Amino acid sequence: QVQLVESGGGLVQPGGSLSLSCAASRSIDSINTMGWYRQAPGKERELVAAIGRGSSTNYADSVKGRFAISRDNAKNTVYLQMNSLKPEDTAVYYCNGVIISPFGRKYDYWGQGTQVTVSS
Repeated sequence: QVQLVESGGGLVQPGGSLSLSCAASRSIDSINTMGWYRQAPGKERELVAAIGRGSSTNYADSVKGRFAISRDNAKNTVYLQMNSLKPEDTAVYYCNGVIISPFGRKYDYWGQGTQVTVSS
């Protein structure tokens, strides 16, 4: 079991920056992949960025060059630095952790979500 707690959402003007944090209840070294997803009203949840245990990263095309995901294993925390924010980035952002058991079974864990609103 993993509990994930997000923080750092809020209201920001277009072009501004915001940093999200996701604190895990266990060592993130034991979690295969950590990621950030978002869901805007009326839209499906989509992957924003993900980071593996080896720190390999993956980004949605819409955020490449603007967002950066990172991890601090000592703090069991994953971050999402969001720069040059656009109104279309407005959504609830969810932290996700994926654990794959030695038998190949996949376990998905989610945080409660944090609202990010980009508006003037």
